[in-house]
Amino acid sequence: MQLGAHLRALRLAKGLTREEAGHPIRASESKISRMELGRVGFKERDITDLLLLYGVDDPAEHQRVLALTREANRPSWWHAYGDVLDNWFHNYLDLEQAAELIRTYEIQFVPGLLQTDAYARAVIRLGHDAASRDEIDKRAELRMTRKQLIMRPDGPRLWAVVDEAVLRRPIGGREVFREQLEALLDSCRLPNVRIQVMPFDSGGHSASGGAFSILRFPYEELSDVVYIEHLTNGLYLDKEEDVDKYTAAIGRLFIDAEPLSRTPEILRGILNDLK
Repeated sequence: MQLGAHLRALRLAKGLTREEAGHPIRASESKISRMELGRVGFKERDITDLLLLYGVDDPAEHQRVLALTREANRPSWWHAYGDVLDNWFHNYLDLEQAAELIRTYEIQFVPGLLQTDAYARAVIRLGHDAASRDEIDKRAELRMTRKQLIMRPDGPRLWAVVDEAVLRRPIGGREVFREQLEALLDSCRLPNVRIQVMPFDSGGHSASGGAFSILRFPYEELSDVVYIEHLTNGLYLDKEEDVDKYTAAIGRLFIDAEPLSRTPEILRGILNDLK
């Protein structure tokens, strides 16, 4: 994505259309578009040709961009789970790994990055009731590996608003759910994690349409991306007007939800109710 955004900035600075950029490398306008969105592999020959076309003649800059190209083409760690990953979810994992801030609203499940192994397995079984034990194991392993993201010193900040229904629905049974609530309490102590609760008595609110996430990246060239997951695919929105609407919605959620300081108290109260 970073490489694609850089190529787009160079093309625009040169005043070229995608069609004009594609002609020298024998590529269609749509391929240039996919390259600039980071949704296709990169050939070093094509990158070299584009840099020359865009007037980049500094050898050091050529080497820097080619090094970025090789990094972009390197398989990500989750490719080992390709047999249990839906193709449309690959894009989200790329976004998640690159993000510096993830803001999310959940109405049914604990956010994936905060799930325990047992809770994750229960959630996975709900969506894959015909899956074998090996497949469940591999999907759960993938999710637990993803969790390590927020434990890294350079990991993203996670700010989650969860509907109270998420905290009242004992997925996996009482013991599994108790463990999950205790894990959320622990997560509240992490410096890069914020969790707020949208209580039942709040009435309607700005995100009543459903769950979504907004991902922000540490690159000026990349706009925020909104991710909305459906049963059989994921929707990615990066148009400014769409992103602005969802950003405003989650901003209101942060205001309307219970304050961050009350989250541990709410979780402990629900844990007491489970006794």
